[in-house]
Amino acid sequence: MKGQFPLDQFKNLDTPFYYYDTCLLQETLDTVKLQLKGQDQFKVHYALKANVNSEILQMIRKNGFGADCVSGGEIRAAIQAGFKPENIVFAGVGKSDWEIELGLDLGIFCFNVESIPELEIINELALNMGKRAQVCLRINPNVKANTHANIATGQAENKFGISLHDLDKVMECVKQLKAIDFVGLHFHIGSQILDMADFRALCNRVNELLDRLEGRGIRIPHINVGGGLGIDYAHPNRQAIPNFESYFDVYDTHLRIRSYQTLHFELGRSLVGQCGSLISRVLYVKEGTNKKFAILDAGMNDLIRPALYQAYHKIENLSSDEALEAYDVVGPVCESSDVFGKSIDLNKVSRGDFMAIRSAGAYGEVMASTYNCRSLPNAYTSDEFI
Repeated sequence: MKGQFPLDQFKNLDTPFYYYDTCLLQETLDTVKLQLKGQDQFKVHYALKANVNSEILQMIRKNGFGADCVSGGEIRAAIQAGFKPENIVFAGVGKSDWEIELGLDLGIFCFNVESIPELEIINELALNMGKRAQVCLRINPNVKANTHANIATGQAENKFGISLHDLDKVMECVKQLKAIDFVGLHFHIGSQILDMADFRALCNRVNELLDRLEGRGIRIPHINVGGGLGIDYAHPNRQAIPNFESYFDVYDTHLRIRSYQTLHFELGRSLVGQCGSLISRVLYVKEGTNKKFAILDAGMNDLIRPALYQAYHKIENLSSDEALEAYDVVGPVCESSDVFGKSIDLNKVSRGDFMAIRSAGAYGEVMASTYNCRSLPNAYTSDEFI
C-alpha cells in the first residue's frame, strides 16, 4: 500500500534508509497485550537481536515488555532504553566473562545456560564478585521446526542447549555450585515458524519433562519457551500483524502449566518485522540479454537476509503506477549474491524511483555492515514525518 509512505518527504533524504511505522508497531504491541490480558502467568520478553533501534526499544519497554538479550552489548542497549535489570534474561551459547560479570553486576533476572562449563564459569565469577546468579537451563528438546535450516535451533544436531539425556547430570552439577540458584528451564526451537503444530510438539515435550521432574519432587518455577512465531513476508499489507491469538492459545491449551509457574516468551521478529521497510532509490535500469535489472543504491550490506537465507521480501515501486514489468532487483555490492529478488513484477522502473523492501523490521538494520566501505543506513520513524 504505497499511501502509507510519506514519499514527498522521502525525497529530501539520502538513501538507503530504514523506515519504521510506529503506528503499526503500537498496534502490534497492543494486540499482544490484549492476548495476555487475564494471563497472569504469561510474561513476554522482546528479543533484542531482531532490532535494537533505540526508538523501537523504548516503545517496547514503555508497553511493559521485558528484554531477551544474547550479548553484553544487547544488555547495555536494554539498560539504556530503560529496561529494568530484573526484566532482562541473558541467553547465548558463548557468553564471555565480561558479559557474565555485567549481568551479575546489574542483577539481571537470569542467565539461560547451555552447558556445564558455562555453569561452572558463572559460578566462579559470581563467587569472586560476592554475587548469586539465577539460571535457567536451556534444554534442546529435539523438536523439528518447519523453517530454514539456518534458523532452526531445537534439534539434536544444533549447537544450542543441553541434551535431554544430559539433564540429570547437569542438574546434579547445579546442586554443587554454591553461587547458582536454579530457577527454571528454557527452550527455543527456531525462528520464522508459521505451523502451530511445531509449538504443540514443543508443549508435548515440555509436558513430558515436567511430569518426570515433578514425579521426583522437583518444582520448576519458571518455564521459558522462547519465541519463533513468524510473519507473512509475502503479504505485509494483508497480514501486518501475526496471528498472536493462535500462538498463545497453543500454549494456553496444550502446555500444562502449574499454578506456581510463570511462562516466559521471547518474541522478536513477530513484534517488529512488519513495521520496518528498507527504502532505496534506483540507480540504473540495465537491459540484460534476457532480463531487466533494477539496480538499487541499497545492497546486501544494508539487508543481508536475501543473500544469507535466500529470504523473500516483497518489493514495491513507490514512485510508479505504470504497467508491471519483470526485473531482477539487485544492489551495488561487488558480490553475485547481492540480489533482493529475481523476476519481480514491479510497476515500470526508472532511475530515481523509490523502492520499498518490505517486512525488514527484523534482522535488517541490526545486521547491516560496512562491507565495501559502505556507510551504515540511517533510520527514521513515522513519528518524524507527522
